[in-house]
Amino acid sequence: MIGLGTLINVGGILLGGLLGALFGRAINVRIQETLMKATGLCVIFLGIGGAIEKMMTVTETGLTSGGTMMIIGSFAIGSLIGEIWNIEKHLEHFGEWLKEKTKNDRDTKFVDGFVNTSLTVCIGAMAVVGAIQDGIAGDYSILAAKAVLDMIIVIIMTTSMGKGCIFSVIPVALFQGCITILSRFIEPWMTEQALANLSLTGSMLIFCVGVNLIWEKKFKVANMLPTIVIAVIWALLPFGA
Repeated sequence: MIGLGTLINVGGILLGGLLGALFGRAINVRIQETLMKATGLCVIFLGIGGAIEKMMTVTETGLTSGGTMMIIGSFAIGSLIGEIWNIEKHLEHFGEWLKEKTKNDRDTKFVDGFVNTSLTVCIGAMAVVGAIQDGIAGDYSILAAKAVLDMIIVIIMTTSMGKGCIFSVIPVALFQGCITILSRFIEPWMTEQALANLSLTGSMLIFCVGVNLIWEKKFKVANMLPTIVIAVIWALLPFGA
């Protein structure tokens, strides 16, 4: 069944959100704040690990790094586009709308929880590759594995940031669902280099999400999202291969 992978992923996020909400009620604010810092630290190292894996290559003489020009170009162009569109503002407005419609007006962490969790579980090569495989071959194995990872992340983030995290299921369903539907068109563009670029820039964005969790908002991560699109396009250019 095409689309089953995204449905499994959605189920994992919902289950994680429900478990996190139950745990969150049982602990006090001090412990919630400590958990949020711990979550931020884990997200930072997830980002660092993913970025180093794609940047560093082991050679006979030691470690060498690459992709510097791609990173600079993609982030400069992507961030400029994101700021012009002001994606962060639109995402926050959607969070505010959800907060009002779900009658969570008193939840001061709702919007931050929704935005940060959405960015954490949406960004990355697993979402793109998994959705493409699901759409073309009905292979949901990658998205099933992602569902388990997302469930754990959402449990922890919901425990510390509240019910807003659960609604990250909406952008995940829309993002992966659209890729699944358009998979036959997108698949030829997802070369090995394009996926490597996407994974590298996505990991750097995840690092930024972790920084925001620990030190409040330092980066407008949503406004940097076009970076991953530019990174894929970069790989298709003659000098980017």
